Amino acid sequence: MSNEQSPLLEMTNISKSFGKIQALRNVTFALNRKEVVGLVGDNGAGKSTLVKILSGVHSPDQGEIYLEGKKVKFSSPADARAAGIETVYQDIGLVNRMSIYRNFFLGREETRTIGFLPLLDLRSMQEKSKKALDSLGIRIRSVTEDISFLSGGERQSISVARSTFFGGKILILDEPTMALSVRESKRILELVAHARDRGVSIIFITHNVYQVHEVADRLVVLERGQKIADLLKKDSTPGQIIEIIATGKVERLK
Repeated sequence: MSNEQSPLLEMTNISKSFGKIQALRNVTFALNRKEVVGLVGDNGAGKSTLVKILSGVHSPDQGEIYLEGKKVKFSSPADARAAGIETVYQDIGLVNRMSIYRNFFLGREETRTIGFLPLLDLRSMQEKSKKALDSLGIRIRSVTEDISFLSGGERQSISVARSTFFGGKILILDEPTMALSVRESKRILELVAHARDRGVSIIFITHNVYQVHEVADRLVVLERGQKIADLLKKDSTPGQIIEIIATGKVERLK
């Protein structure tokens, strides 16, 4: 099988315990190129633990991770980020009293040297962040404006744009539409589809099955630390996915 045909990401037989609590038990998960996978399940299903292992926050007790066919091991979020895995958490991770462009380049600041003195290249960062936001159809008044003046949806859009701009192969979205308005949620779903079209593979964690079903190519259901369903969007309805989550049982889909 060629590299282009094989999964971009494979997590095989992943297990993780926290003391006496078995958070994950032999979970196998795959993500293809230019694919959106909705990762769903009730509270305590293991969704967050699985993606925290992928993003380098936790190490698995058992199991292996393969990225583009090569076995990898992440000891920190920096390791995962260096491999092209970007994560946008519910709290977004933006600094309120900092401008949009400074948040965009947070931790990746560009510099220029005058004599022997390195200085932040503010103009370059402003131009590049504006161009990146414009390319995704994100309209803002000015990239020099403080992030605190933006709505929740606008902030989430900045985080998604930032992650895709820096060459992320895999984007993990943790409840990206939580507490957003209907209009803002729709915009985030459009950004997800746009990012996929640009070649990014996305893991979309959410409790809102109807929203993720709209944009996902495939849906994976976790239940008490185990994978109980892995379904193509075309082979399922939101109602069927909700029934699986509610009962923990996978009946034959019609």
